Amino acid sequence: MKKTLANSFTARLGVAGAIASATLFALPATAQDRLSLADRVSRLEQQNQANAGTTTLVNQVNDLQQQLAQLQGQIEELQHQNQQLQESQKAQYADVDSRLGRLEKGGAPAPQAAAPAPQASAPAPAAPSAQQQPAAAQAPAAASSSPGQASPAEQAAYDAAFKSLRGGDYVTASRGFRDFLTKYPDSPLAPNAYYWLGESYYVTMNYPVAIEAFQRLVKNYPQSEKVSDGLLKVGYCQIELKQQDAAIATLKQVTTKYPGTKAAGLAQERLRRLQRQTAN
Repeated sequence: MKKTLANSFTARLGVAGAIASATLFALPATAQDRLSLADRVSRLEQQNQANAGTTTLVNQVNDLQQQLAQLQGQIEELQHQNQQLQESQKAQYADVDSRLGRLEKGGAPAPQAAAPAPQASAPAPAAPSAQQQPAAAQAPAAASSSPGQASPAEQAAYDAAFKSLRGGDYVTASRGFRDFLTKYPDSPLAPNAYYWLGESYYVTMNYPVAIEAFQRLVKNYPQSEKVSDGLLKVGYCQIELKQQDAAIATLKQVTTKYPGTKAAGLAQERLRRLQRQTAN
């Protein structure tokens, strides 16, 4: 009997031990499953963060591409404007060169003027310097509202400034013409000095100062032969300064007031070009 009880107790202990062992072995598996779930969540969070970072990078790349496209457009616009400026400057240089070339073919160091009033055939020893100089070499550059002929000092100062202009030294030329006009405001060469002063600024694209010189010529010397050219250049300056309406009005004034002149023909041509640009 005792032996049977002992065996039963032993069996029960075995079953309990088996259950305990099974429980001990089952616990690590459950903990492992829990750890695996946490890892999976962590990985998913990391993936989401990585995806968010990728999205941010993609957006940044798109923004950079848009900025690059805008910069490219600006560069192309600047290149176009630079080309237009170069063409405009070439046209200006060609205009000045052609005018200077025509003057040089005439054999005079400075532009010619209308012949001075006839002098008496009798000698005039009291004032020989201005009266006896050859007209082809010493005549004023253009007819002006002041009668007579330039003095040797006036002619020398004018010729020096004009020589600088002809040599392409526009800074020295503009300084020379300004000094000339300061010293000799009533000289018969003053109208031409104003015109070439304006040209020296126009060629270097200093349009506000150029237009001032041309306007003074037009206002102060309405009888000068250079007025039509000066008024034409006022219109050109207004075009360069983007004063479209004022330029059209000025060019039309040239064609109306000075019909048949070269200035009127150039004004008409420029008006046609402006109309084509407006139409396009």
